[in-house]
Order: sequence, then structure tokens, then C-alpha cells
Amino acid sequence: MKRETLFLKIAVFLMGIPVLALCIFVVPVIARGFSEVIPGMDYIPYLVIIGLYATALAYFLALYQAYRLLSYIDRNEAFSGLSVKALKNIKYCAIAISSVYVFLMPIIYLFAEYDDAPGVIVVGMIIILGALVIAVFAAVLQKLLRTAIDIKSENELTV
Repeated sequence: MKRETLFLKIAVFLMGIPVLALCIFVVPVIARGFSEVIPGMDYIPYLVIIGLYATALAYFLALYQAYRLLSYIDRNEAFSGLSVKALKNIKYCAIAISSVYVFLMPIIYLFAEYDDAPGVIVVGMIIILGALVIAVFAAVLQKLLRTAIDIKSENELTV
């Protein structure tokens, strides 16, 4: 099991590198693009930067929780309250990402309207729905794990 979890830990780490690069190099360019496309609203780039960095922060927190969950699996503590807590935190991070993009959708709509790029709205909706799917999946896993822990503790008491 150590090989599989090591592979997944490396994958979690590698998933963070492109997002970090996007945060460093692309987010300022995107904010500048919003200020050029939507003139007269000087606060828009700041809202975009705050929203994108808040999304990145929630993403990195979710990756950290996934890494912790894999560490629990390595230590044979997969069926513990710590794993349930990690899944709960992943669920909250996904909800936060979805909420930030719901908040940013009017700005994305303005950008799409001025730039005549309706595909941008679709990308925003895909991010919202993808984050919601991850949140629901984490909630289901959390509930299943809680049930498995309860069954395990009942079995330990009967023996």
C-alpha cells in the first residue's frame, strides 16, 4: 500500500505546481485583461485577483488535506476521526471554490459581454459544477467513512 499512496502523494504535489505557476504568472495578466476590457470600473481587477487567489488558497488547502488523508492511510489510520475531518475539510474547500466563482460570475459575464467571448461563462460554470461535484463526493465519502467507523467500533465492543 505504501507504493500506491506514495504515487498519490506525488500526484497531489504535482497537481499543485501548475496552479502555483498560474498564480504567479497568469493571474496578474488576467486582472490586467479585465481592467482593459471593462474600462471605468477600476475595482474589477482587484476583485478578480482576490477571487482567484482565494480559489487557489482553497485548492491548496484541499490538496494538503488530501495529502494528510494519504498519510493516515499509510499509518493504517484510514478508519479514524482524522480521516473524516480531512474529508470534511476537502468538502468545505470545494464549497468555498464554488462560492467564490458564483461571486465572480457577474464579473465573468461582464468580461464575456465586452470581449464577445461566451465560452468564458461556460468555463466559469464548469468550475462551479466541478467543485460542487467534488464537495458532494467528499460528503458521501465522509458519511460512508463515518458509518464504517461506527460499525467497526460496534464490532470491537461485541467481541
